[in-house]
Amino acid sequence: MDDIVAESGKLLLLGNEAIARGCMEAGVSIAATYPGTPSSEVGGVLERVAQKVGMYFEYSTNEKVAMEVAGAAAATGLRAFVFMKHVGLNVASDAFVTLGYTGVRGGMVVMTADDPTAHSSQNEQDNRFYSKLALVPMLEPSTPKEAKDMLKMGFKISEELGSPVLYRTTTRVNHARAIIELEKIPEIEQRGRFQKDPQRFVCIPAHARLDRIAQLERWERAMEMAENSPLNFVEGEGEIGVITCGVSYTYVKEWLKGVQILKLGFTNPSPEKKIANFMKDKRFVIVIEELEPFLEDEVLRIAKGHNIGVPVYGKRTGHLPRAFEFNPDIIASLSELVSVEERKLPLDVEKIALPRRPPMLCAGCPHRGTFYAAKRAVGKKEVVYSIDIGCYTLGVQPPLTMGDFLLCMGSSIGAAGGFSKATDQKVMAFIGDSTFFHAGVPGLINAVFNDHRFVLVILDNRTTAMTGHQPHPGTGRKHGEWTSEAIKIEPLVKGLGVGYVKTVDPYDLKGTQAAMKEALEYDGVAVIIAEKPCPLALKKERRLTKGQYKVDQEKCNKCYTCVEKLSCPALFRVGDDVVIEETMCIGCGVCAQVCPKKAIEEVDQ
Repeated sequence: MDDIVAESGKLLLLGNEAIARGCMEAGVSIAATYPGTPSSEVGGVLERVAQKVGMYFEYSTNEKVAMEVAGAAAATGLRAFVFMKHVGLNVASDAFVTLGYTGVRGGMVVMTADDPTAHSSQNEQDNRFYSKLALVPMLEPSTPKEAKDMLKMGFKISEELGSPVLYRTTTRVNHARAIIELEKIPEIEQRGRFQKDPQRFVCIPAHARLDRIAQLERWERAMEMAENSPLNFVEGEGEIGVITCGVSYTYVKEWLKGVQILKLGFTNPSPEKKIANFMKDKRFVIVIEELEPFLEDEVLRIAKGHNIGVPVYGKRTGHLPRAFEFNPDIIASLSELVSVEERKLPLDVEKIALPRRPPMLCAGCPHRGTFYAAKRAVGKKEVVYSIDIGCYTLGVQPPLTMGDFLLCMGSSIGAAGGFSKATDQKVMAFIGDSTFFHAGVPGLINAVFNDHRFVLVILDNRTTAMTGHQPHPGTGRKHGEWTSEAIKIEPLVKGLGVGYVKTVDPYDLKGTQAAMKEALEYDGVAVIIAEKPCPLALKKERRLTKGQYKVDQEKCNKCYTCVEKLSCPALFRVGDDVVIEETMCIGCGVCAQVCPKKAIEEVDQ
């Protein structure tokens, strides 16, 4: 994969890898992110190769900080790239919207990787509306190849306008593969220079009013650019028109016949004259786009403004859904309006009622031990469990069932404070180490400041596990020539004024349970730090010392406590017996502590 820094040639790349390559070819000087699917692989590539090409790359504490890092770099005249998953832009929006006011001097592209169908997210929000909110021009690629090429165009547009550009991808573009032709990587500028201009860059009210005027002038120029952009083009012939953007364009190309297509890549501001001209001679127009009728509403507005009486079909007419990703079956539903490509149907598959296989915590995951010990400590008490985003969200699954409330990154602590003030119930909050640094610290400060009462459990597995084991401030970082030390959580929490703080080993169920009981009795904010590295990260780093356990069938009384209360995927029933799958077991020993008959024993290797 280090071929990705080659000067020429062709590579079969994931969309996110093509985007990372696009950063290099665009001469990006500084890139920053907080990891989140479907954008994670961009960071994975840049982490590995940034220094080789002279680029600075960082995993920031959260998306807002990443936006601020990139915004400052762009203010010095350097090219800066900041990227995140769609909900990350909610976190970064405070800085993003104001950057729309101040503008930038170097090129700045902000990638939001949206997630239709919410494959790995808490919602499927359509971030195109952020481009309208912030009056920031927007581009939408349709394929991995276009993703690379359009990113470079984004920097040129940004510099010509002096504005950040929103670059909106979706999961299917980020995670598709395509052959990508490599182009020259330019020499990357190492240092910019910030020319002071308080009237522009210090957004006190008097300055913001002037910035607003400048922003609207930039928007007028952006409208002209969209009209003439080669990213917006017409292809094909026919009296039926299709207006589309993003990955929907690829579905249209593959499945619809006899239509003329207006393909939009520069989607906000919309090219009003181009859309009006396209519609005028059509029998009707279909707007095809995933999620919200963002483009469709623009087409309806333009049709009305230009007195064009051509019918417009799409989501507003009920011909296409507003939820989830499109697929060939959804496009085929347009057959009452337009000719749809007929393809051979796959052979009938015998209908078998397969069992549901919900995601669950990995075998040997230390979070399982933490949840188990917490549940034992709680016993029959009524407790509200406030949970957070990450692997440990899976604690909501049976048999642990320790999740009652979840909003977003870092919300577990703030919400726990709210519950503690609003009810007389005991409250426990769970948050991972990376999420704690991302957005949990302000919530904990708030809890101390406002005299909240709850138990916070920080599940510290020494990495950002769910998105691919990226570093965070609690792990420190070794990157090329420089090293940063890890920020230790326990002294940080004590420094915030928390009165009860204890670090435990979640594989030690007895000790963890005892600490949990103490914390539940504490009158104030109590923090338990359950610290144990993620076994998958250890395995990747070749540091996992794997043990092995087995069930002594003669001692086992078939109570199934291990299966029904712990539910490690390495444990399962074969007939009446419980067995341990040796390829999955890592030898954490938690199941042996759970077994009331001591029938689970370590095996000598």
